[in-house]
Amino acid sequence: MQRKGIPAALVVVLVLLGLSVFINYVDRGSLSIAAPMLKDELHLTGSELGFLLSAFFWTYACLQPFAGWIVDRWNVNWVFAAGFCLWSVATAATGIIHAFAALLALRLLLGVGESIAFPSYSKIIALNYSEEHRGIANAAVGSGLVLGPGFGMLFGGMLMGRFGWRPFFLVLGLASLLWLIPWIAAMPKKQAPPVSSAGAPSLLEFIALRSAWGTCLGLFAGNYVSYFLITWLPFYLVRERHFSMDGMAKIGGVAYLLSALFGLASGWFADRWIASGASPTLVRKTITGGGLACSGLFVGVAAFLPARACVASIGLGVIFFGIAASNLWAITQTLAGPIAAGRWTGFQNFVGNLSGVAAPALTGYVLDRTGHFYWAFIITTAVALAGTVCWLFVIGPIEQVSWGAKAKAQSA
Repeated sequence: MQRKGIPAALVVVLVLLGLSVFINYVDRGSLSIAAPMLKDELHLTGSELGFLLSAFFWTYACLQPFAGWIVDRWNVNWVFAAGFCLWSVATAATGIIHAFAALLALRLLLGVGESIAFPSYSKIIALNYSEEHRGIANAAVGSGLVLGPGFGMLFGGMLMGRFGWRPFFLVLGLASLLWLIPWIAAMPKKQAPPVSSAGAPSLLEFIALRSAWGTCLGLFAGNYVSYFLITWLPFYLVRERHFSMDGMAKIGGVAYLLSALFGLASGWFADRWIASGASPTLVRKTITGGGLACSGLFVGVAAFLPARACVASIGLGVIFFGIAASNLWAITQTLAGPIAAGRWTGFQNFVGNLSGVAAPALTGYVLDRTGHFYWAFIITTAVALAGTVCWLFVIGPIEQVSWGAKAKAQSA
């Protein structure tokens, strides 16, 4: 049977979704790029800086289940647009405040707006893209996920080094609002039936599934690696490895650019592999679990290598994270189906993004107690390997759950 391509209108939607997650990750990661300057300006300790860097995730993680409920209940296209608008305004406002408390409040508001994003991505993809296209669809989202931090490190680091961090935030937030214009024009029309009449799962039915907890804990581990890099890599390269702001920017930018390219290639390869007859279980688990294991190992050994080898090892760790991310959400979308994609993603992202609270704060604590990053890197590797076990062995077959009476049998 001939494999059908993605319709042109849905290609445009993918481009806009990829661009939105790119903006998403530039916005959430920019404070980390500014961390060396911010620490000196506000006279922060390592623990205080870690506290500030983790604040975004308090609201972002805690609101995920509510966000998943919203996108399953209402028109996901407009819910997503509202969240995008809120987080862009919060980013712009960051550039004009001068008090620590106000900065903390805006980071919390940024988390509120961005909490809508990933439940919306999963809902939109589950509704509009077939199984054989979900690899490339999620890779498009994943490419923005790694290009955002890369752009922030490369261009954000250079611009902040020349003009300061405040103008960068102000211009970034205001320019991001322009994305809403093409989104309103191109948003997909397909909507799921109202969730109350379609038999969507209850929370108790969901948490009884072993695979649900496998995806939640697997995402926690993958996010731990990602947030460790996003929040502390710029500071590590500048203060521990003594790179300049420009040098740090180039290292991070190149690593994340390559990660995006390999992630897109992995999504395309996964779809081709499935189209040739391989099972989604084999394909999605191999790429997601294997990619996370390699990412954690390369990141972990980097702290013990000389400068050039350290940079190469971190680069490989970032690349393999992009490979793992390319198929991660395709697993969730297939398991949940269009009816429950928002709720499953919301709960999974709630658990998964608790690592955004843990990774920055724990790294700051370890840095204050030991004076170096060695144990922080080792912890990151251990968490990544635990996540690999979840993706490969805790999650069952990658096939849609039959919600209702059969769900308990599938969880046994």
